[in-house]
Amino acid sequence: MTAAPTLPERREWTVDDLGELPTDLRYELINGRLIVASPTHPHQDLCVRILLALEANCPEDQYYVSLDTSLRVDRRSEPRPDIAVIVPDHNSTSPIPVEDAILAVEVISPDSTFRDLYDKVRLYGRAGVRRYWVVDPQRDDITLTEFVLADSGELVPSTHTSEIFTTEWPWKVTIDLPALTTRWKSKVARDVRHRA
Repeated sequence: MTAAPTLPERREWTVDDLGELPTDLRYELINGRLIVASPTHPHQDLCVRILLALEANCPEDQYYVSLDTSLRVDRRSEPRPDIAVIVPDHNSTSPIPVEDAILAVEVISPDSTFRDLYDKVRLYGRAGVRRYWVVDPQRDDITLTEFVLADSGELVPSTHTSEIFTTEWPWKVTIDLPALTTRWKSKVARDVRHRA
Protein backbone atom coordinates (compact mmCIF):
# COMPACT_ATOMS: atom_id res chain seq x y z
CA MET A 1 0.00 0.00 0.00
CA THR A 2 1.33 3.44 -0.88
CA ALA A 3 0.68 6.68 0.93
CA ALA A 4 -1.73 9.19 -0.56
CA PRO A 5 0.08 12.07 -2.26
CA THR A 6 0.34 15.34 -0.41
CA LEU A 7 -0.73 18.17 -2.68
CA PRO A 8 0.91 21.59 -2.53
CA GLU A 9 -1.27 24.18 -0.80
CA ARG A 10 -2.53 27.02 -2.95
CA ARG A 11 -5.37 29.51 -2.65
CA GLU A 12 -5.58 29.65 -6.40
CA TRP A 13 -4.11 27.33 -8.99
CA THR A 14 -2.98 28.01 -12.55
CA VAL A 15 -2.15 25.58 -15.33
CA ASP A 16 1.53 26.26 -14.62
CA ASP A 17 1.08 24.75 -11.13
CA LEU A 18 -0.34 21.50 -12.50
CA GLY A 19 3.15 20.19 -13.31
CA GLU A 20 3.68 19.70 -9.56
CA LEU A 21 0.88 17.13 -9.39
CA PRO A 22 1.38 13.37 -9.72
CA THR A 23 0.87 12.43 -13.37
CA ASP A 24 -1.61 9.67 -12.53
CA LEU A 25 -3.92 11.96 -10.55
CA ARG A 26 -7.36 12.65 -12.08
CA TYR A 27 -7.91 16.40 -11.68
CA GLU A 28 -9.40 19.44 -13.36
CA LEU A 29 -8.89 23.14 -12.86
CA ILE A 30 -11.99 25.36 -12.85
CA ASN A 31 -11.56 29.12 -12.39
CA GLY A 32 -8.41 28.62 -10.31
CA ARG A 33 -9.89 25.83 -8.14
CA LEU A 34 -8.26 22.42 -8.24
CA ILE A 35 -10.77 19.56 -8.22
CA VAL A 36 -9.56 15.99 -7.64
CA ALA A 37 -12.20 13.47 -8.65
CA SER A 38 -12.77 9.82 -7.86
CA PRO A 39 -15.79 8.71 -9.90
CA THR A 40 -17.90 5.72 -8.91
CA HIS A 41 -18.63 2.70 -11.09
CA PRO A 42 -22.28 3.73 -11.77
CA HIS A 43 -21.03 7.19 -12.85
CA GLN A 44 -18.41 5.72 -15.20
CA ASP A 45 -20.88 3.15 -16.55
CA LEU A 46 -23.32 5.96 -17.42
CA CYS A 47 -20.51 7.88 -19.14
CA VAL A 48 -19.66 4.83 -21.26
CA ARG A 49 -23.32 4.37 -22.30
CA ILE A 50 -23.48 8.00 -23.45
CA LEU A 51 -20.14 7.67 -25.24
CA LEU A 52 -21.42 4.59 -27.09
CA ALA A 53 -24.57 6.46 -28.15
CA LEU A 54 -22.42 9.30 -29.49
CA GLU A 55 -20.01 6.94 -31.24
CA ALA A 56 -22.76 4.98 -33.02
CA ASN A 57 -22.95 7.41 -35.97
CA CYS A 58 -19.79 9.45 -35.44
CA PRO A 59 -17.97 10.29 -38.68
CA GLU A 60 -14.55 9.19 -37.40
CA ASP A 61 -12.69 10.90 -40.22
CA GLN A 62 -13.95 14.23 -38.83
CA TYR A 63 -14.44 13.74 -35.06
CA TYR A 64 -13.49 11.59 -32.09
CA VAL A 65 -15.60 10.87 -29.03
CA SER A 66 -13.34 10.85 -26.01
CA LEU A 67 -13.66 9.99 -22.31
CA ASP A 68 -11.97 12.09 -19.65
CA THR A 69 -9.99 14.47 -21.89
CA SER A 70 -8.45 17.63 -20.45
CA LEU A 71 -9.22 20.85 -22.33
CA ARG A 72 -6.91 23.87 -22.11
CA VAL A 73 -9.08 26.99 -21.78
CA ASP A 74 -6.86 29.61 -20.12
CA ARG A 75 -4.31 29.89 -17.28
CA ARG A 76 -6.98 29.35 -14.61
CA SER A 77 -9.08 26.65 -16.25
CA GLU A 78 -8.37 23.18 -17.58
CA PRO A 79 -11.69 21.30 -17.34
CA ARG A 80 -11.88 17.56 -17.86
CA PRO A 81 -15.36 16.77 -19.19
CA ASP A 82 -16.60 13.24 -18.74
CA ILE A 83 -17.04 13.05 -22.54
CA ALA A 84 -15.93 15.38 -25.32
CA VAL A 85 -16.42 15.36 -29.06
CA ILE A 86 -13.24 16.70 -30.58
CA VAL A 87 -11.75 17.32 -33.99
CA PRO A 88 -8.76 15.00 -34.50
CA ASP A 89 -6.14 17.74 -34.98
CA HIS A 90 -4.56 17.40 -31.50
CA ASN A 91 -6.03 14.10 -30.34
CA SER A 92 -2.69 12.68 -29.20
CA THR A 93 -1.81 15.64 -26.94
CA SER A 94 -3.06 16.44 -23.45
CA PRO A 95 -4.53 18.83 -22.67
CA ILE A 96 -6.07 19.59 -26.04
CA PRO A 97 -7.03 23.15 -27.02
CA VAL A 98 -10.65 23.85 -26.09
CA GLU A 99 -11.19 25.07 -29.67
CA ASP A 100 -10.99 21.42 -30.75
CA ALA A 101 -14.07 20.49 -28.68
CA ILE A 102 -17.49 20.92 -30.29
CA LEU A 103 -19.41 19.16 -27.50
CA ALA A 104 -18.68 18.63 -23.81
CA VAL A 105 -20.74 16.27 -21.65
CA GLU A 106 -20.78 16.14 -17.85
CA VAL A 107 -22.50 13.54 -15.69
CA ILE A 108 -23.34 15.14 -12.36
CA SER A 109 -21.89 13.63 -9.18
CA PRO A 110 -23.20 14.52 -5.70
CA ASP A 111 -20.38 17.05 -5.26
CA SER A 112 -20.42 18.53 -8.78
CA THR A 113 -23.97 19.86 -9.26
CA PHE A 114 -23.21 23.58 -8.96
CA ARG A 115 -19.94 23.25 -10.85
CA ASP A 116 -21.51 21.35 -13.76
CA LEU A 117 -24.72 23.40 -14.01
CA TYR A 118 -23.28 26.89 -13.42
CA ASP A 119 -19.49 27.25 -13.43
CA LYS A 120 -18.93 25.06 -16.48
CA VAL A 121 -21.87 26.54 -18.41
CA ARG A 122 -20.16 29.93 -18.19
CA LEU A 123 -16.68 28.51 -18.76
CA TYR A 124 -17.56 26.45 -21.85
CA GLY A 125 -19.66 29.30 -23.27
CA ARG A 126 -16.81 31.78 -22.83
CA ALA A 127 -14.48 29.27 -24.50
CA GLY A 128 -16.81 28.87 -27.51
CA VAL A 129 -17.82 25.22 -27.02
CA ARG A 130 -20.87 24.94 -29.30
CA ARG A 131 -22.93 22.45 -27.24
CA TYR A 132 -22.85 21.25 -23.66
CA TRP A 133 -24.89 18.38 -22.23
CA VAL A 134 -25.44 17.88 -18.51
CA VAL A 135 -26.72 14.45 -17.51
CA ASP A 136 -28.20 14.33 -14.01
CA PRO A 137 -28.65 10.90 -12.38
CA GLN A 138 -29.32 12.43 -8.95
CA ARG A 139 -33.11 12.62 -9.52
CA ASP A 140 -35.77 9.89 -9.70
CA ASP A 141 -35.28 9.80 -13.48
CA ILE A 142 -32.05 10.64 -15.26
CA THR A 143 -32.33 13.95 -17.10
CA LEU A 144 -30.34 15.48 -19.91
CA THR A 145 -30.10 19.24 -20.37
CA GLU A 146 -28.65 20.51 -23.62
CA PHE A 147 -27.09 23.97 -23.74
CA VAL A 148 -26.46 25.65 -27.10
CA LEU A 149 -23.99 28.47 -27.79
CA ALA A 150 -25.95 31.65 -28.55
CA ASP A 151 -24.75 34.62 -30.63
CA SER A 152 -24.11 36.40 -27.31
CA GLY A 153 -21.36 33.85 -26.55
CA GLU A 154 -23.37 32.30 -23.72
CA LEU A 155 -24.56 28.72 -23.49
CA VAL A 156 -28.33 28.75 -23.12
CA PRO A 157 -30.57 25.76 -22.30
CA SER A 158 -32.44 24.43 -25.32
CA THR A 159 -33.66 20.99 -24.19
CA HIS A 160 -34.36 19.35 -20.84
CA THR A 161 -35.77 15.83 -20.80
CA SER A 162 -35.99 12.54 -18.98
CA GLU A 163 -37.44 10.81 -22.05
CA ILE A 164 -35.64 9.48 -25.13
CA PHE A 165 -33.31 12.26 -26.29
CA THR A 166 -32.79 12.48 -30.05
CA THR A 167 -30.76 15.09 -31.89
CA GLU A 168 -29.34 15.58 -35.36
CA TRP A 169 -26.35 17.57 -34.01
CA PRO A 170 -23.46 16.93 -34.27
CA TRP A 171 -24.95 13.91 -36.09
CA LYS A 172 -27.91 11.65 -35.36
CA VAL A 173 -27.71 10.63 -31.70
CA THR A 174 -30.34 8.85 -29.62
CA ILE A 175 -29.99 8.38 -25.86
CA ASP A 176 -32.63 6.27 -24.14
CA LEU A 177 -32.78 8.02 -20.77
CA PRO A 178 -35.53 5.76 -19.30
CA ALA A 179 -33.37 2.68 -20.07
CA LEU A 180 -30.35 4.41 -18.51
CA THR A 181 -32.44 5.24 -15.42
CA THR A 182 -33.36 1.56 -15.02
CA ARG A 183 -29.71 0.51 -15.44
CA TRP A 184 -28.51 3.21 -13.00
CA LYS A 185 -31.05 2.25 -10.32
CA SER A 186 -30.05 -1.40 -10.64
CA LYS A 187 -26.35 -0.61 -10.20
CA VAL A 188 -26.94 1.72 -7.25
CA ALA A 189 -29.31 -0.79 -5.57
CA ARG A 190 -26.74 -3.56 -6.01
CA ASP A 191 -24.10 -1.35 -4.39
CA VAL A 192 -26.42 -0.59 -1.44
CA ARG A 193 -27.13 -4.31 -0.95
CA HIS A 194 -23.41 -5.14 -0.93
CA ARG A 195 -22.67 -2.47 1.68
CA ALA A 196 -25.48 -3.69 3.98
